[in-house]
Amino acid sequence: MALIVDVFEARSDNYGYLAHDTATGRTAAIDAPEAGPIKTALLHRGWTLSDIFITHHHLDHVEAIPELKAEFGVTVTGPRAEADKIADLDVLVAAGDTLMLGETKFDIFHSPGHTLGHIVFYDAAGGHLFTGDALFSLGVGRMFEGTPGPMWEGVKALRELPDATLIYCGHEYSASNAKFALSIDPDNAALQKRAAEITELRKAGRFTIPAELGTEKLANPFLRADDVALARHYGLEGASPAEVFAAIRKGKDNF
Repeated sequence: MALIVDVFEARSDNYGYLAHDTATGRTAAIDAPEAGPIKTALLHRGWTLSDIFITHHHLDHVEAIPELKAEFGVTVTGPRAEADKIADLDVLVAAGDTLMLGETKFDIFHSPGHTLGHIVFYDAAGGHLFTGDALFSLGVGRMFEGTPGPMWEGVKALRELPDATLIYCGHEYSASNAKFALSIDPDNAALQKRAAEITELRKAGRFTIPAELGTEKLANPFLRADDVALARHYGLEGASPAEVFAAIRKGKDNF
């Protein structure tokens, strides 16, 4: 049986997701940015919410937990390392754990940097990767709590997943990420193609997510911090990938 993912908008620029296990009917909201859009998506699909999976503690990912838990009696799963920052968690998970949604198995990865305890959820059988604010199309989240080394190692681990994996991230940042990426890697053909695709999708009022990981491996500069061309751009030939990653992140912060 399969996992169906419903994608919708929430707040000003968040993406919301419902993950529906077709074998059992169990349905999880991936993060809880806003109750209204989640309930509208449930109504549209005819699904009943059974779970919420939380990636990290920021308000725009957890704010709707109390309302949804009160209405649906859901089980809320989130990062063990951020249990003191997120109210109403029922199940705590960490890197290396597995989580079941009906018959769908999710592997948990630790992706620190945006927050120290940030986790992502990976459905290997279906090729779905829910990355929260750890990894975006052509970008990564701001490094609010972590340091470049562990953040680079976290996204590098995600880079090892199959090319066909679909990335479902927390925000619609693709267009701004594309502009920055082209400013530091203008001759990258894969990036040029993805940037043009993003422009057309946004013109048509369509989502740029999910993004295919295989394309991101070629086009996302944050997944290529060990590429000599990017090291050369920053005058960091011979530096560690973590140092190059830090330079790219600082560049995006100031872009």
